[in-house]
Amino acid sequence: MRTNDEADFDAFVVARGAALRRTAYLLCGDWHAAEDLVQTTLTSVYIRWKRIHKPGARAEYARKVLTRAYIDTTRKKSNGEAPLGDLPDAPAARNGDPDVRVALMAALSRASPGYRAILVLRFWEDQSIEQTAALLGRSPSAVRSGTARGLVQLRTLLGDELAELPRP
Repeated sequence: MRTNDEADFDAFVVARGAALRRTAYLLCGDWHAAEDLVQTTLTSVYIRWKRIHKPGARAEYARKVLTRAYIDTTRKKSNGEAPLGDLPDAPAARNGDPDVRVALMAALSRASPGYRAILVLRFWEDQSIEQTAALLGRSPSAVRSGTARGLVQLRTLLGDELAELPRP
C-alpha cells in the first residue's frame, strides 16, 4: 500500500475499530473471539483497501466481512477453545436495568448463529432489511422471516430468565 492508503486505513481502524469489536462481541458473546473476528476482518479489509473507493462502502464492507467470518466460524465443528468465564471489560454504558441487559445478552448468545447475525445487524447495527440482506448474501424476504423467527427464539429464551428477574 502507498503511504496515503495506509494513513486512510489507520484512520478507518481508529474510527470503526471499537464499533466492529462491539458488533463482533454481540455476535459471538466472547471478547477474545470478538477480537479475533475483528483481526480477521481488518486483515481482509486491508488486503482489499485499494479496491474500495467510496468511504461509506468501507464500513459496509467491513461489517459484511465481520458477519461472514462469524458465520464461517460457527460452521466449524470445533475450534478447540472453551471459554471459562465471562468477565465484562467495563460496566454497561447504556441506561436501564443491568439484570435485563445481562439476561438479554445471555439469551442472544444462545440464539442460533444465523438468527443472532440477523438480530445484531438489524437492531444493534440499525441496518435496514435490504442492507442486512446484502451483508448476509440473502434475500430481503429471508431476512424478514429470519428476523421474525429470531425474535421468537429470543423471546422463548428470555421467557424463563425474565421471570426470575426482580420487577421494578
